[in-house]
This record gives sequence, C-alpha cells and structure tokens, in this order.
Amino acid sequence: MAAAVMRSEGHVMDIEELEVPVPGGHLATCRFPGAGRTVLAVHGITANALAWSQVARTLAGRVSLVAPDLRGRADSRDLPGPYGLAAHADDLVAVLDFLGVDRAPVVGHSMGGFVAALAALRHPDRVESVLLVDGGVALRVPEGDDIDAILDAVIGPALRRLSMDFASTGDYLDFWRRHPAIGPWWRPDIEPYLLRDLIGEPPRLRSSCVLPAIRADATDTLLDRDTIDAVHKVSCPVTLLYAQRGMLNEDQGLYDERRLDETGVDRGRVDVHHVPDVNHYTILLEPAGAQAVAAHIP
Repeated sequence: MAAAVMRSEGHVMDIEELEVPVPGGHLATCRFPGAGRTVLAVHGITANALAWSQVARTLAGRVSLVAPDLRGRADSRDLPGPYGLAAHADDLVAVLDFLGVDRAPVVGHSMGGFVAALAALRHPDRVESVLLVDGGVALRVPEGDDIDAILDAVIGPALRRLSMDFASTGDYLDFWRRHPAIGPWWRPDIEPYLLRDLIGEPPRLRSSCVLPAIRADATDTLLDRDTIDAVHKVSCPVTLLYAQRGMLNEDQGLYDERRLDETGVDRGRVDVHHVPDVNHYTILLEPAGAQAVAAHIP
C-alpha cells in the first residue's frame, strides 16, 4: 500500500494506492478518501482509475470510492490476459475480497458500465446495485463481420490515439486541450488523470493501454452476447445516467429516448435519467456532471 497525493487548484486529495492480488499479478487500485461504505468505480475503455477524481471530490468522503486501473491500462498494464469484460468483472470481486467487503454498489462509465452490469450478472451475491454512466446498454453496431472495421467505426479516434507518440508531456496535454469534448472545459485538475496514462520517455511518450486488451474489451462490448444482455438480466437495482452530447461533443449523444427504446430497456427495471449540458467525458470530469453522478451513488 502507498499513498499518492493529488493537488489541483489548491485542493489536496490523498489517494491510497492498493495492489490487489488477481490472476497473473496485482491490479493497481485507487481508494479515494471516504469514511462511508465502499463503492466500486469502473472506468472506460482507454481511461484509468483517476477518471473518478472529480466524482470523489464531489462525494467529499460520503463513501469510500475504490477504482481500479483495469487490466491492460495505466499501472495495471503489465497484467497478462486473458482480457475481456468477464476478466474485469472477476477482478472487481478480487478487489472486494481484498478489502473484506461482502457486497457493494458498482458504478461504471462507458465500457465500465458494461463491466458493472456483467459483474452483477456473474456475481449477484457481491453486487448490490449498478449505476451506469453513459454506457452499459448496447446500441446497434454497423453491419458486417469485419471486427476491425466495426471497431474503427465506433471507437476509431480512441484507438488511433493509442498508436501515437508524443515528444513531451506538454505536447500530450496539448493534444487533449484540442479535444472537442474536453478542451473547452479544461481544468488543471484533470491533468493527473490524463498523465496516469502516459508511459515512455521523451520524445516517445505514448499511451499505457495495451492494444490487445483494448481490442478484446471492445469486441466484448460490441458483440459478446453475455455482455450485451447483462443489463437486461441482472436482478439488482440498475440506474442509467446518459449524457446529452456525444464522444466528440456532438449534439447527438450515445443515447437518447428513441435509441434507448430501440434497445428494449425495461424502464420498470432500469431507472433512466438524462443529464443535460454534458458530453460523454464531462459527465465525469466537469463539476456539474460529477454532481449528477455523485447524487446517484448510494
């Protein structure tokens, strides 16, 4: 166990860095300050544990928010396969075991929402409730059987970033400042989250994400039947928060009422809420979005 200190805009947050034993090694896990119950938080496909920092600040210690770097990302990048969402779901149970927690709510953003729902399906005795944040409900994917073409159509920009080199941390942060869904809402306190993903030495800095892990996880999210069906089968309470705008801050978000109706989501089982004036990223990274998320964490 080690303690990391994150400072931003005069705010100091002590984050406990844990090493959780899992098959193949140790899962790097952040525990944000909090004296309340344990809540697991699962990041998106190319993100890391510090994506939850603004939500943790907003919670202000009401719960103990525990977020792993998923296998194949950031400080968990050296963990071997098999990759895929079932492995992530089982790793979450390993985190609970390590903490001595029998059952906990799980909140997941983007792909993390699918992990949260699948964990609830695979381990119903360990997951108390699921909060999906702009993810977890499968949408219609492009036609065809070429998985690389499907992945490029759905998450192409995120995948292309993984093969980029950056000459300096400044160049890397400038890349994100130009991102249409992040740059206009830039806050210095998101820099630790972005930099946690950066490895290597100048002038060849790059993302920590392991491409086979990303590809396996994306394939499960888009095409694996157990993953796609999980939200429709879990027995615990499920809430979905969906952002007004999309991954590139486009007016069309990932979800809207029509798209959700097309998925067949049972509104009697899934409590659905629209979050206005946020996009796929700022629903976590910007204070108004984080407030909406924190308000639905039990």
